[in-house]
Amino acid sequence: MTAESKICGISDAAALSAAVDGGARYVGFVFFPRSPRNVTPDEVAALTPGVPDGVTSVALSVDPDDALVDAINAVPGIDMFQLHGGETPKRLADIRQRTGKRVMKAFKVSAPEDLVSAEAYLEVADMLLFDAKTPKEMTNALPGGNAVSFDWTILSGRDWPLPWMLSGGLDPANVGDAIDISGAPAVDVSSGVETSPGAKDPGLIVEFLASVRGAG
Repeated sequence: MTAESKICGISDAAALSAAVDGGARYVGFVFFPRSPRNVTPDEVAALTPGVPDGVTSVALSVDPDDALVDAINAVPGIDMFQLHGGETPKRLADIRQRTGKRVMKAFKVSAPEDLVSAEAYLEVADMLLFDAKTPKEMTNALPGGNAVSFDWTILSGRDWPLPWMLSGGLDPANVGDAIDISGAPAVDVSSGVETSPGAKDPGLIVEFLASVRGAG
């Protein structure tokens, strides 16, 4: 079965069109001021009318407070929250109840033991995402979108009770191998389809989605 794709960090109509026309199953909008991909609720509200039925709009945030959660939840068309910080299982459950939306929890991975932390979230999350843990020597690292990958064999053969997604350092050239090695049912890309931080390249988005379809 072909893996599903998520194009994250979308901030303009051209990137959104390339994603949905190319067959992305998820599109992500980043609500995190430190990120070069940061967008405001008003900016996303202008984009979500371009998201067709069958494509999930995901709002990525990092340890959001209730005010930000409410502002994001008020954006028409947002379907899911992606939580990329140190949110506890209780916080996930609170956001899920507060918004009525599905929630995805991201985990940072560099070794097999890093997967253990996901166990505590299985009852409160709707989806899991495994991203690369940034090296300690990397300065000014973001919670995601750092173009860093990890050993995909760590995930090989894992049978999670929830849908899950692979992220971290993926691009059109390596995503096929990443899917084959990890067995990921879904993949997430941000920096791997950019010409510079935050600048999505519609051509690279199309190329990435074609590589996913060709995997397996």
